[in-house]
Amino acid sequence: MNKQTKRLYFENPYQVEFDAKIIEKTTYEEKSALILDKTCFYPESGGQPSDKGTINGIKVIKVMEENSRILHVLEEDVFSEDIKGVIDWTVRFDYMQQHTGQHILSQSFDEIYNAETLSFHLGDKISSVEIDLRKITEEEVEKVERLANEIVFQDREIKTYFIKEEETQSIPLRKPPKKKGLIRIVEISDFDYSACGGTHLRRTGEVGIIKILKLERIRNNVRFEFLCGKRALQDYTRKNRDLRHLSNKLTVSEGEILNSFEKLVFELKDQKKKNKNTQEKLIQYEAQEAIQGAKEKIIKEIYSGRNPEEVKSLALNIIKKGEYVVLYGLKAEKRVHLVLASSETLDIDMRELVPIVTPMIKGKGGGSPSLVQIAGEDPENLELALDRAYEYINNRLVS
Repeated sequence: MNKQTKRLYFENPYQVEFDAKIIEKTTYEEKSALILDKTCFYPESGGQPSDKGTINGIKVIKVMEENSRILHVLEEDVFSEDIKGVIDWTVRFDYMQQHTGQHILSQSFDEIYNAETLSFHLGDKISSVEIDLRKITEEEVEKVERLANEIVFQDREIKTYFIKEEETQSIPLRKPPKKKGLIRIVEISDFDYSACGGTHLRRTGEVGIIKILKLERIRNNVRFEFLCGKRALQDYTRKNRDLRHLSNKLTVSEGEILNSFEKLVFELKDQKKKNKNTQEKLIQYEAQEAIQGAKEKIIKEIYSGRNPEEVKSLALNIIKKGEYVVLYGLKAEKRVHLVLASSETLDIDMRELVPIVTPMIKGKGGGSPSLVQIAGEDPENLELALDRAYEYINNRLVS
């Protein structure tokens, strides 16, 4: 029977260094991997990532559980039988803040709205919980957040211990345990009892603060993204810095930023509407000039520094004013765009040009009988593609 790895993080999650012996050497995805007789390294499990750190000065890439033993995947091989492990305390403490904060937040949802936590993810930058709720208002979210932080500020004791599976009936667990046998309990004094194998703080005050950032609908439930402790402080620092910057730029107080921003948005929308009307009038004049300067029914031109929508609008204005075929090319640094249009009275299906010009510019596109648009990746052949299109359409018109 394989000897199990002793999990030192259960006994003391604040322990940073440890000495151990190698039980077995193996490989994982072509990397050296060790199974030790004991470890402080927490393996990835239950929504919590594995610890980071070093073994004999070599970086630990990944830690995972394998048949009750813990596999440490290393950047390089270790040749000594004596092992000195050091976990990254900054990462460990961060994970403990986030995971403990999640327990408090989940119980807050359960206590106020009887809403179950369906899943939990602890990310490197942000964490999330999926809650069994159909909908929730901003005021209701703030109510949950207030309760969670009250528990933090009360600095309640947190205890962890193991009990037998049959003893779980005597404890008000937030949800039934998924594992059998000995069950590890994380107890937040007079508030939350959870079956959990993660690393946690000794007191709720160490969480610092819990802040819900955003929510979104997922699988008929609601997912909440949140930050705890140092992450929340860093987020507040950044946002406060941004607020000061906006306040200076807008020359208003921080309390007036929102009103000032809404005013700017309104003015911008109004200006865009005016610009659009002006642009439409200019394009109509440009279409008229193109028609007056046309010496035949086919109008061919290559543009640069314009967007496809402008060129498309110009082409449509021309074919609405008379019997014309418009072959327009738009050239950018690494992209090209073709707008090929025809008056409906000419009875020409512009889609016939697609297989002719598309390969020449390495493009893709399509459209209707009167309008085709093609985007391509080869600017060098743009003029040649338009010449080929001209030749094809000209033969159709004279036949």
